[in-house]
Amino acid sequence: MIRRYLYLTVFVSGLVTLAVELSASRLIEPYFGTSNLIWATLIGLILLYLSAGYALGGRWADRSPRAEVLCRIVVWAAFLIGLIPFVAHPILSLAVTGFADFNTALLAGSFIAVLILFSAPITLLGCVSPFAIRLAVDDVAHTGNVSGRVYAVSTVGSFFGAFLPVLILIPAIGTRSTFVTLSLALMAVGLIGLRRRAIRFAWMPIAILLLAALVQPEIKSTAGTIFQTESSYNYIQVVERGDTRYLLLNEGQGVHSVYNPNRVDTGGTWDFFALAPYFNMPATADRLQRVAVVGLAAGTIPRQYSAVFGPVPIDGIEIDPRIVEAGRVYFDMNLPNLNVAVADGRYALSRSPYRYDVVGVDAYRLPYIPWHLTTVEFFREVREHLADAGVVVINVGHAGNDYRLVDALAATLSQVFPSVHVADVPNTFNTIVYATAQPTSPDNLRTNLASMTHPLTRNAAERALPSLRAPSPGGAVFIDDRAPVEQLTNSIMVSYLLGIASGEITLP
Repeated sequence: MIRRYLYLTVFVSGLVTLAVELSASRLIEPYFGTSNLIWATLIGLILLYLSAGYALGGRWADRSPRAEVLCRIVVWAAFLIGLIPFVAHPILSLAVTGFADFNTALLAGSFIAVLILFSAPITLLGCVSPFAIRLAVDDVAHTGNVSGRVYAVSTVGSFFGAFLPVLILIPAIGTRSTFVTLSLALMAVGLIGLRRRAIRFAWMPIAILLLAALVQPEIKSTAGTIFQTESSYNYIQVVERGDTRYLLLNEGQGVHSVYNPNRVDTGGTWDFFALAPYFNMPATADRLQRVAVVGLAAGTIPRQYSAVFGPVPIDGIEIDPRIVEAGRVYFDMNLPNLNVAVADGRYALSRSPYRYDVVGVDAYRLPYIPWHLTTVEFFREVREHLADAGVVVINVGHAGNDYRLVDALAATLSQVFPSVHVADVPNTFNTIVYATAQPTSPDNLRTNLASMTHPLTRNAAERALPSLRAPSPGGAVFIDDRAPVEQLTNSIMVSYLLGIASGEITLP
């Protein structure tokens, strides 16, 4: 086998290794979401599998230093990669039941089982580089040079593998087809090396292609689904129940937008965002000049603001262009007063030339708020873009009576704004936090209730007032240098699930 072929094998193996790692996160994301905990577990196990492969590959190469053995390793690794999405689907389906029943054991079991699926192919891919070095070295005096070149080529392959699935393959053909494509590409390299012996493995690509052709491509089965797709950021579902459509992302346990053509109130979290202007005195619709929404999703909040306050200019910021497309097609997100910016919320807001009367932040990747949208520095940028009597309103999660995240966001906002108010959304795990650029009182909302003419705001105010309060003291303050949002959220979730398991907490 010529050295050029060895370098090709190492390059493609490096590319596929990292591409599979990134694709693995997208395979898991619709069921478990995305968080540092998920990423750390995935990356950590992949590294362990690779380490095992390096050790195994070195010993294997010394015992059987033949090119045919390396090619077989590559072919089997490719075949096992192609099987992953088809074997993982029934296992991951158990996670849906686990989420619905708050069954921690079922959730953890399905997550671990899927990660184990990657152990064999990634370990085999780890064997490739040391095996290639053993075959490429024909003079001990050049071992260092050959080793360095092999690992350099492998790393260059990994570089391309970092971009290929996320930017090209997954948005274009989906996660399952990405695994199939990576499998067939790697398999082709191995079969080329086997030459005449490749006929023995001809059943492998046929089997993968048959699975791809016969197995339905649906990632998740959710009743009422009328649209689903994948983007570079999310797995997106639009579910229709009766006259109402819901936007679900990733694991699907949270609703990110609601649309009913016959009404604008939702009875949920979004309605409380429309109360923000009423924390100032006097609150009249004509005082509202411009609004920004960070975390636009499919446009529920802009639709409500337009219905209550008229065609006020609204800048909606959404990082995922596929969500914007779904919003326009399935949620009638076509308001003439809505200007959509496809960008990161903090980046886009910091470069906005406008000042806003209301800035709403609803940028969950359930159950996490992106940490960079929770810090003192971010809220200083928000205040710089607020009008003199502006209000920032943010959706924050809690679990049972555990309000640590709410208290932390309120404490952080208090570093920047003179007044902060919190109100729970009944029958949900959501608390809405309001912060005003001028000193305000909760009594302002009570006084303004009399002047509310739209049913949405009247009903929302009547639901919010019983729980409206000043934040509890002593919450952690998040800064750009230290904002442990995910760790705090994980702690709250674990405590809540343990409480359910012990019977101390009952589901709402």
